[in-house]
Amino acid sequence: MTSPATLTHLARTLHQSPAWVRHHVLALQAADLIEIAEIRRTGRVTEKFYRAKADALLLQEMVLPGSKKPAILFSGSHDLALEGIAEQLAKHVTLLSLPVGSLDGLVNLRQGLCQISGAHLLDESGEYNTPFVHHLFPDREVELFTLAHRTQGLMLRAGNPKAMRGITDIARSNVRFVNRNAGSGTRLWLDMELHRLKIPPENITGYGKAVKTHTEAASLVALNKADVSLGLQAAAHQHGLDFIPLFEERYDLVLPRENEGKLSPLLDYLQTAAFRIELNALTGYNPTHSGEQILL
Repeated sequence: MTSPATLTHLARTLHQSPAWVRHHVLALQAADLIEIAEIRRTGRVTEKFYRAKADALLLQEMVLPGSKKPAILFSGSHDLALEGIAEQLAKHVTLLSLPVGSLDGLVNLRQGLCQISGAHLLDESGEYNTPFVHHLFPDREVELFTLAHRTQGLMLRAGNPKAMRGITDIARSNVRFVNRNAGSGTRLWLDMELHRLKIPPENITGYGKAVKTHTEAASLVALNKADVSLGLQAAAHQHGLDFIPLFEERYDLVLPRENEGKLSPLLDYLQTAAFRIELNALTGYNPTHSGEQILL
């Protein structure tokens, strides 16, 4: 369970009945070893996607790898394109992802808890990522490669029933908001924007309710458990939500230079036409600068 999966998918993979899988999944969930990553509703069908608790899974793979394939440990900001990359590279390497947010991902990279990270941290200077990398890695050779430019904005319930027009509307008393985790690039952008607009966070209903991924946030809006969240246009599109674009950001992969050899399958894939086709299929992703190295 290195990536979210439904009971049907697990049953097919394990060659067992859905009832057998459900029994064991519920036991693992009760033991707090797995969790529901997303609930997706398509017409009358509702599917639950389960995933292993990330910290426990990564620790297990670091100590006792479950496969002879080399494993790449990623820790950083959640990204939909990375999920596709993991599937494409699955025959050659196992990409294990721990979505903790941009800032905590860089800290984990600094501490040697992963081999590669992903960030979209906007500095007060207007530059993405490089000021944070300079600050956290003053004594190490680190490389940055652009994964993509992505559009973020307000993800709204279909039809926009609350008639929202911009970021100030999330502070309305009749609007339920779902936030992203502290340290994520999305959360840092929001906090900077609220400060600029002089909007106190305590005026926002749901500001303290945070999730780790764009898909989790979009899922809560789609299930009518929130009216709005800040997130990727691609996530809004996948869940049939309305979307108000607010900004385009640069998402970079960050890695120590000594890890470049081990990460070559991933870095090489960024240069392929297949990857650009994959990005073009994600609404709000711009592949123009994908694979380019950012000079530090």
